[in-house]
Amino acid sequence: MTSTRRTSDPELSRKLSRRGMLGVAAGATAAALLGATAPTAAAHGKSHGKGHGRPVLPPGRLGIQLYSLRDKVSTLGFAPVFAELEKYGYDEIEYAGYTQGSAGAITLAQLRRLARDHGLRAIGSHVGYYNDGDPGAYTFAQNLTKVLDDAQALGLKHIGTASGPWRYGSTVDGWKRCAEEFNEYGAAAKARGMKFYQHNHAEEFSFATDRPNVRLYDVLLAETDPDLVFLEMDIYWAYAGQFRFSKRVDGTPAPFDPLRYVLKQPDRYPLFHVKDGDRDETTRDGYRMVDVGDGDIDYQRFISAVTRTHGGRLDHHWQTEHDTPTDSLSFARRSSAYLHSLREKDC
Repeated sequence: MTSTRRTSDPELSRKLSRRGMLGVAAGATAAALLGATAPTAAAHGKSHGKGHGRPVLPPGRLGIQLYSLRDKVSTLGFAPVFAELEKYGYDEIEYAGYTQGSAGAITLAQLRRLARDHGLRAIGSHVGYYNDGDPGAYTFAQNLTKVLDDAQALGLKHIGTASGPWRYGSTVDGWKRCAEEFNEYGAAAKARGMKFYQHNHAEEFSFATDRPNVRLYDVLLAETDPDLVFLEMDIYWAYAGQFRFSKRVDGTPAPFDPLRYVLKQPDRYPLFHVKDGDRDETTRDGYRMVDVGDGDIDYQRFISAVTRTHGGRLDHHWQTEHDTPTDSLSFARRSSAYLHSLREKDC
């Protein structure tokens, strides 16, 4: 993680150091899994070895973020979409809203029953963090009780947000304030038997505007209670963050590996977004988003490393996603087939 030298906040320095040390016990395992050089995802190219061992993907743990299928849900409704996902071998779904758009109204009870009838477990849902201009907004900040009521009605085990902790700006203190709110949402979710989580984009790995030697993602990890606030790593955006923010504003190196974050604290990452990208250093993010299996992110390596942690084949859930697929159902089918085809190299 980012160095905290020249830090003017001793308490934050202590937390960053202490939270970082949580991963020391797993250091030898991480080194063995990653290899001494910890190669970047793109170094492997697109021909990832599939091996001949057991499946990399744990049974019953493949899901999809329904945002990828929003066009089909809106035009066809949930039932036809769920039927296709069942055929493609999906086990789980993650919601991005509970309505069908132009396809008609549906109640939460009907939605829960429909998913169950197609053998799909609803594992989580994305809800907005805040909308300060609308006190009636369906967000954690404005309507926490309603958000949790709905999640409970759907039988969700996780309820989270894809909004970053930017409510109070991009300073260390601003992120500390957001962390306090996340802890509150986490405590409220835990009281109902659920886990609150935050989904990253690339910008979470940028640096604080007031403390340019401190990575904001490290502040989030240090200031949130690991028993209350969990993370859903969007692997594509994490590698985009690696491309964009491996140097500080002054140009000094600040390298990081997204996988190492997970291996240091695997219990904090119950959920993952599996999306792929073609490496393209001419673009802002360093990648162009493609269907899973068509890009340069080495999912054989990534998923294998996570599932080899203690309890890793049971504790993590893998949701495929593409923000703007050319054909959303084709994306879902091809991504499932690819992930199911991966095999451990050394079994």
